Amino acid sequence: MPRPDLNLLVTLDAVLAEGSVAGAARRLRLSPSAMSRAVARLRKTTGDPLLVRAGRGLVPTPRAIELRESVAKLVQDAEAALRPAEVPDLRQIVRTFTLRTSEGFVENFGPDIIARVGGEAPGVSLRFVPKADKESKALRSGAVDLETGVVESSTGPEMRTQALFRDRYVGVVRTGHPLSRGKITPARYAAGRHISVSRAGPEKEGIDEALEQFEAKREIAVMIVGGFSTVLSVVRESDLIATVPERHTGKLRSGMYSFRLPISVPEFTVSLLWHPRLDADPAHRWLRGIVLDTCSGTR
Repeated sequence: MPRPDLNLLVTLDAVLAEGSVAGAARRLRLSPSAMSRAVARLRKTTGDPLLVRAGRGLVPTPRAIELRESVAKLVQDAEAALRPAEVPDLRQIVRTFTLRTSEGFVENFGPDIIARVGGEAPGVSLRFVPKADKESKALRSGAVDLETGVVESSTGPEMRTQALFRDRYVGVVRTGHPLSRGKITPARYAAGRHISVSRAGPEKEGIDEALEQFEAKREIAVMIVGGFSTVLSVVRESDLIATVPERHTGKLRSGMYSFRLPISVPEFTVSLLWHPRLDADPAHRWLRGIVLDTCSGTR
């Protein structure tokens, strides 16, 4: 059995609503001949005349009366499905969004994002999960709605991205540390005992390579498996030196002495990533805007 032409539903809806071929033609802005051909196809498809002569006018057949309401609803539903999504009532949304980010991002930006989401959409919950790797499979599968990080070659090529901010590495020591006084040279920086977060990335690759140009090498005395807050809490109470992303740790470094690195290490861009299937989702778009506003400092 051949598949019916679903475009005929719009024609059928117009014919049944107007009760005349001429009225349906005006409604659909078709010529009389085009409308006549469409009605002929309808009659052939349904196996029913739909409208029959009664004096000078036309009256619907029992089959036409039976179809009138259901066809009208089908057309309305189809139009609604194809219409651009409306901006949702944020206070009525009940939904959980999962964000995969580094611990430093959550520690520094999380409180502001949570506060704003709670104020605008109290029914929305946020779930932050750590980044165990840089693969895009969690975004592809739908296990994660949003992700933050540096776009790299391992990032899925179909992923949508939005730059959030530029960041750079800075040195951090406790107040009163010897490095808080005097000029910091590559030799002084390298000579101290360092603490580092256990992960690969721009810090590990760039800093040690830059120090090699000055024939210097850091001594990593302590390696922390965790976030920047743990590293900085240790540094705050010791003579260790930490090297951390500046924007990621802005609030966490309060009351400590931060300094520009005495070596040239490239800055990097932290971006927001999501799967294209969520690109037009109004609620998802709203959440992306909040993250972007928070990271750019606009409220």
